[in-house]
Order: sequence, then structure tokens, then C-alpha cells
Amino acid sequence: MENIIVEYPYMDNEHVALVRLNRPKVLNALSTDLIKELVQALFELEDNPKVRSIILTGNDKAFAAGADIAQMVEASPIDQLNNERYRYWQQIGLISKPIIAAVNGYALGGGCELAMMCDLIVAGDSAKFGQPEIKIGTTPGAGGTQRLTRAIGKSKAMMLTLTGEMISARQADEWGLVAKVVPAKTLLQETYNLANTIAQRAPVAVKLCKQSVNKAYEMSLNDSIDFERRSYYLTFASQDQKEGMNAFLEKRSPEYKGN
Repeated sequence: MENIIVEYPYMDNEHVALVRLNRPKVLNALSTDLIKELVQALFELEDNPKVRSIILTGNDKAFAAGADIAQMVEASPIDQLNNERYRYWQQIGLISKPIIAAVNGYALGGGCELAMMCDLIVAGDSAKFGQPEIKIGTTPGAGGTQRLTRAIGKSKAMMLTLTGEMISARQADEWGLVAKVVPAKTLLQETYNLANTIAQRAPVAVKLCKQSVNKAYEMSLNDSIDFERRSYYLTFASQDQKEGMNAFLEKRSPEYKGN
């Protein structure tokens, strides 16, 4: 892979994988090849039973500054309709393991949309978020208007998409777009600590919690509560549920196996 690097921040811990966008000369612009490689890397980690949580990051200057405009400027509507990047993009949402976006620098346009596709966003205090597509005569096309509205509400989403202006990490935190803000120099360590905490939880329960929270945005309240309840029942078919409750009663740390 040329555009994606997969690392394990601590070699003695195979439960946490780090996926790095690697087009620094163009601020990690999201080319079709990059998206294809990203999806390939994520599904390889999805199929790796040792990996329990995933960190997605860029570099100090940019998480991703948007789509690769050079690939799009002369495109027709049919070109866009047939572009395989959107088919690959949708597959990111099929990953069942938790993905945490670690954002330094710019997360704009497609970069902001990619961060919002992750389950959590941890922002370095230098991060900037925005949907500036309006400035180049187009609109968000990969979930920007929809996920942003669900995250921060209609009025603020309208302001960002209609003006194309950026917001700071602190503002993104106040508006509910990110989970927390940390010093830029400690971003990866802080995100690793969070990912490692999640990786120590029961993997089956983690996946079911992720699904249940996401259903809150997709279903009616009654239907999503029913989904949550069925997920709860399902955990009682797992050995991890037995291990977790027995460990609690025996006052020891649980040893989860993911089954």
C-alpha cells in the first residue's frame, strides 16, 4: 500500500492497530486509490481476531484536507455516479470494531466526513473542522450534511455548510462533534490510551454497544430500544459475559477472549 500505513503503536499489544493516511504532500487528500487502500486495510483488521480497536489518523498538518479536487474538476454527473470511490466509502460503515479518529491539523470536506464516520473523534488542540465544499461551487457528498446535522444540530450545521468556514477543536468539542480535545503533541498517546481501554472490554459487548448507539440515529426510539434489549440478551450467549460477571463477583480482573 502506498497511501496507507498500518502500525501497532506498542508491539507487545496487538489489540490496538493504528492506520495512518499517508499522502502528506497533498495534506492527505482523499484520492480513490487512498480510499480503496483504506477499506482494504480496515477489512484486514476486521478479520484479524487479535485486533479489538482501531485508530485512524493522518499527520501533524492534516488528518485529511478533503477530496482530491484534481480528480474531480472535469468530472461529469455520470462520472461521479459511476465512481467506485463511493462504493468503497460506504464499506467503511460495515466495520464492526470501534474506530477512533485521532485528528491533528485539518479535517475538511471529505476529511471531516471521514472523521465523522469513525465512532469517536479525539482532536488535538490545533485541529480544524469544516465542510468548505460551498467555496468551490459544490456540496458535501459523503455524509457531511447528514452526519454533521446529527452531531451538532441543524442551525450550526447550516452555518458550516452554507459559509464553508472552519471551526476550532475547542468549538467542535463544545458543539459535540468530538469526544475530547487534547494537546496536539500527546494526541496519539491519549488516543492510544482510549483505544486500549476499549480493547480491554469484552469484544462482543463492544461491537453490540457500537451497533446499538448507531441505531439511535437510524430507528425510532421504540425500535432502537428493542434492538438494544435484544443485544443485551445476546450477550448472555457469550463466554465473555460469564467471565465478566464472575470476575466482578470474585474481585479480579476479567480475561476476555472475544467469544
